[in-house]
Amino acid sequence: MKRIFFVSILAVLFAACSKLDQQPKSTVGKEAVFQSEKGLELYTTSFYTLLPTYTDILRGDNMSDYVARKDVPDFIREGAYGPRQSTGWTWADLRNINYFLENNVNPSVSKEVREHYNGLARFFRAWFYFAKVKRFGDVPWINRTFEVNDPEMLKGRDSRILVMDSVLRDLDYAVKHIRIAEDGSRSMITKYIAYAFKSRVCLFEGTFRKYHTNYGLQQTAGAWLTEAATAAKVVMDETKFALYTGGPDSKPYRELFVSKTPISSEVMLANIYSDALGVYHDANWYYTSATYGDRASFTRSFINTYLNIDGTPFTGKTGYKAMAFADEVENRDKRLEQTIRTKGYNRINGGNILVSPPLFSYTYTGYQPTKWVLDDTFYDGGSMNNNIIPVFRFAEILLNYAEAKAELGMLSDADWNTTIGALRRRAGITQNTANKPTLADPYLMTEYFPGINDPSILEIRRERGIELALEGFRFYDLVRWKSGKLMEKVWNGMYVPALNTPLDLNKDGVLDVAFYKTLPNNQVPGVTYINVSETVSGRQNSMVLSEGDKGEIKWLVTIPRVWQDKFYLYPIPENDRLMNPALGQNPDW
Repeated sequence: MKRIFFVSILAVLFAACSKLDQQPKSTVGKEAVFQSEKGLELYTTSFYTLLPTYTDILRGDNMSDYVARKDVPDFIREGAYGPRQSTGWTWADLRNINYFLENNVNPSVSKEVREHYNGLARFFRAWFYFAKVKRFGDVPWINRTFEVNDPEMLKGRDSRILVMDSVLRDLDYAVKHIRIAEDGSRSMITKYIAYAFKSRVCLFEGTFRKYHTNYGLQQTAGAWLTEAATAAKVVMDETKFALYTGGPDSKPYRELFVSKTPISSEVMLANIYSDALGVYHDANWYYTSATYGDRASFTRSFINTYLNIDGTPFTGKTGYKAMAFADEVENRDKRLEQTIRTKGYNRINGGNILVSPPLFSYTYTGYQPTKWVLDDTFYDGGSMNNNIIPVFRFAEILLNYAEAKAELGMLSDADWNTTIGALRRRAGITQNTANKPTLADPYLMTEYFPGINDPSILEIRRERGIELALEGFRFYDLVRWKSGKLMEKVWNGMYVPALNTPLDLNKDGVLDVAFYKTLPNNQVPGVTYINVSETVSGRQNSMVLSEGDKGEIKWLVTIPRVWQDKFYLYPIPENDRLMNPALGQNPDW
């Protein structure tokens, strides 16, 4: 981290000079960096600031279809977001990378070494541009540093085709020239991280082109999907990464996210937090505070997608719509009990075990996340978490491979068995894991993907949503599938069978919560009472029941969420357009 800090300052000083051959005062010349491998290593360390922060990952799914929260994001709130509110049109990181690539030409460093560090630089340039294209679509492709008066500083945007082809060339260079194949710390970019990222990029672009037919790029989608499958297969075949399955009575899925060190069998790249580094994040505080966080909670529509433990759809059960929380979470895909509070979830306070049902001071729907939360309440009071945060997991590689092959119409039973089947077996599912499905699930077709009838694609999307929940993928998965309308889904919660009837949410014999329209005179001690009247103090209530005196919780029905096709891209920020009118604007913004 000290090296990152030092080199970041050095790189900014170099990159900020109006004349790039002018030596900044009080610093060494650029020759000191580019004449040795050590100098190249130090400089490229500064690129790591491009990787996602903990907020990018921990809060990445807070604007998605399956998370209810304390407020509606401005982006999907009618009339609340436009070019004046838009952000993200920043380019300083790109200049830093291009400056390195232009100056890494010193013959005193071997060609192989220079190409290795150029591979790292081009990996990060691909990372930079992938984020820009996802957000804005067409952007200017810039592969050199500009002088202050360079007329190209006011150039217009280049086409998505040109930019993404350039991203692919950068990634192909990276996988060819990065020499490091293995990093025990799981904190550095290696050849196989580059392959993993290539599979992510190419899957996004291939499916985006397939489903966004208005771009007229459907004929190129197959090539991108083939690149995605090929890159993923390299990781699957050439590395020792595998799904972590833990030991007897362990909870392997959750352990991946609450571990203090990367579980190296599955975690490929991680953000490291530790007492030794003095670096922490705030997952506990965020998910266990009524005021600090967003009280992010899963919706019932999403929880319904978790399969029964025997591999059959939960929504095939008679009466599932009116099933109580404590019953509906039993005998399900074991990732459910390792993702939210259910029966058996306990916390620790001063060495004492606390039985911990969902708390309606922290959740709106009853489906309260635990995925990133350490069990000890010691970590709840601030940014104190020291559990690692994965950036790449082998599980994602399996999902990328399966989806790319399915979208190409080439997924075999063997492919299914080694990818989706393996993920489900790790989740404790006992049947139907060896062969790809032959019947399309009507719930997925009706509730989520009405335009999809391929059973494999539907099930892979189910699996991706569950396996990668709260890891920051969901919004852009919906974007690439052209499924933005899902952002309008009702934020629904658990089923409430009756008013003024306290419920035991985790079957520990203790009553936890009750819902009322008129607060009862004889309240049960220890029970949280929630008002679901249609109006409160003359104003429409934010939380009601779907059937009046019973039914699913409906949260924030007072604020409509609106999705328009223009939301598949963000608007170019107004200030940047005023500085450079040649940028134009994205459609309908």
